[in-house]
Amino acid sequence: MTAPPDKPIDTDSEAPGRAPGASGGAAPKVTEREARQVAEAAREQQWRKPSFAKELFLGRFRPDLIHPHPQPTGEAVRRGEEFLSRLRRFCETRIDGARIEREALIPDEVVQGLRELGALGMKIDPRYGGLGLTQVYYNKALSLVGSVSPAVGALLSAHQSIGVPQPLKLFGTEEQKERLLPRLARHDISAFLLTEPDVGSDPARLATTAVPDGDDYVLDGVKLWTTNGVVADLLVVMARVPRSEGHPGGITAFVVEAASEGVTVENRNAFMGLRGLENGVTRFHRVRVPAADRIGPEGAGLRIALTTLNTGRLSLPAMCVGAGKWCLKIAREWSAVREQWGRPVARHEAVGSKISFIAATTFALEAVVDLASQMADEDRNDIRIEAALAKLYGSEMAWLMADELVQIRGGRGFETAESLAARGERAVSAEQLLRDLRINRIFEGSTEIMHLLIAREAVDAHLSVAGDIIDPDKPVGAKAKAGANAAAFYARWLPGLVTGPGQLPGAYGDFRPSGHRDLAVHLRYVERTSRKLARSTFYAMSRWQGRMETKQGFLGRIVDIGAELFAMSAACVRAEHLRASGDHGREAYQLADAFCRQARLRVEELFGRLWSNTDDLDRTVVRGVLSGTYTWLEEGIIDPSGEGAWIADATPGPTSRENLHRPIP
Repeated sequence: MTAPPDKPIDTDSEAPGRAPGASGGAAPKVTEREARQVAEAAREQQWRKPSFAKELFLGRFRPDLIHPHPQPTGEAVRRGEEFLSRLRRFCETRIDGARIEREALIPDEVVQGLRELGALGMKIDPRYGGLGLTQVYYNKALSLVGSVSPAVGALLSAHQSIGVPQPLKLFGTEEQKERLLPRLARHDISAFLLTEPDVGSDPARLATTAVPDGDDYVLDGVKLWTTNGVVADLLVVMARVPRSEGHPGGITAFVVEAASEGVTVENRNAFMGLRGLENGVTRFHRVRVPAADRIGPEGAGLRIALTTLNTGRLSLPAMCVGAGKWCLKIAREWSAVREQWGRPVARHEAVGSKISFIAATTFALEAVVDLASQMADEDRNDIRIEAALAKLYGSEMAWLMADELVQIRGGRGFETAESLAARGERAVSAEQLLRDLRINRIFEGSTEIMHLLIAREAVDAHLSVAGDIIDPDKPVGAKAKAGANAAAFYARWLPGLVTGPGQLPGAYGDFRPSGHRDLAVHLRYVERTSRKLARSTFYAMSRWQGRMETKQGFLGRIVDIGAELFAMSAACVRAEHLRASGDHGREAYQLADAFCRQARLRVEELFGRLWSNTDDLDRTVVRGVLSGTYTWLEEGIIDPSGEGAWIADATPGPTSRENLHRPIP
């Protein structure tokens, strides 16, 4: 079972070849197996450090990996808090979120102000001109900026989390760092270009090429949904190098000057939300890129992209935390003022349960992000699953919180802030928040792709010992050897799933302090449920074997259960940390208790749906829909959609459009 690597924005799961109704393009045709091989080769194959989430999916609850809660150094706190103070003043006085929404543009003076603050270099080492903030404080900064303007938060995140600085930090040469990082820390904006008009989650079909020519590569192709691409000075571009003498080839990462001859921004895209997002379509026609601007070796591009995202994807849930905090503030203030039937609406249970959900979930989501971020800073654990879970969970739960806020606000939640202000009421942009948050379930790996990616990592131990057994292309000898290895592994592993500390009433006593809610009961539940989750995964693999990868509904529920258990663990650990430090400990225990009880209900529902669901029937209906069996159901409407191809022409060649590239002076 192999999950395709994720990408900035896309949910496509296209079959090999072109989609019906598509036009033009040069995406190569590949088989399903070839696509899997490309994705698998891009994975980090080894686990060199412990992983709390990996162990959780294996039925081994390891609180020692996250408790006591890891803490930043005093110097990191001092530097981070000083910058947050300056950034807050800037956000309060220089960023007009309503103007950005109205004009669908981030003003040049805002970008210039961010440069002067050093915000473009938050994650860049001070020796290259950056601020050198930790992941914890970088995420706090994004949460703060995103609360006033998600578009500005997206600009900063795309620049530093997936743009040029992070892959250079991890894979660049010292010469590249000294030459490029000072520019990126002080002035230049960067973008990440992977997705193409006809290539989404299937990188094996990447059509953009980089052909070696002397000391250069010649780049040709079209990239879609290039966040920051409209205003960027430097681009990270993924392109396919053809195999030739002296060139192993493969998908490769390049740093490209956006002002290079042959680079054209053909369109500035507009979206449901994030209206200030500088996102476009970029065409490369015979663009010469020096070999010195290649990041890493040929063929390492996808591995570089995925490794960059291991910590880079934490920026998105960080901004979701900010959204949750704002939802809570507005829900509290509005629900105390708005009265129905003689009392504030917050006192009515139907509304109160929504407020409780927002408060408890915000607490847990901040716990997840802070824990994963501090683990990234310490670099003691492998956090590839934790970061992916944070992205998945944050994007899904933030959307639900915003939806509940709109419901709490009623008709005012559906009304724009501008309209509210025009008739004399507070300009609360609840509907904008809902629109802005919707994309988080799609970009940097859609929910569906994240389910598959996390599932692949979660079952890695099983595939490592038993993968050859279910691989139809493996010879009998390999299967026999795998069978022996699997027997030895499961002889050790399965007995550990029978019993554990979760069945001992006194376990995890640190989380049951006098005068506080009992969180130990929830950690015992996590331990027991982790073993149950592992047993369910093992049973499914035994039952479906090679067909396991087709059971995406089942795998998604397995991952969602793991996400809830991870969030419960993080919430309890954070609550205990706050209690021990004397910082709102009693209230934190209350919120953690509420969250865990809510999460347990969701977990039990997910377990029920593992084996009792409509997955088989759904597949039958889908076949009928695609074959036209139900076209009669579509009668009685008028389709207002315009004419045009489903997928735009992406044939390499010279542009016929005006260059919309708008570098910010």
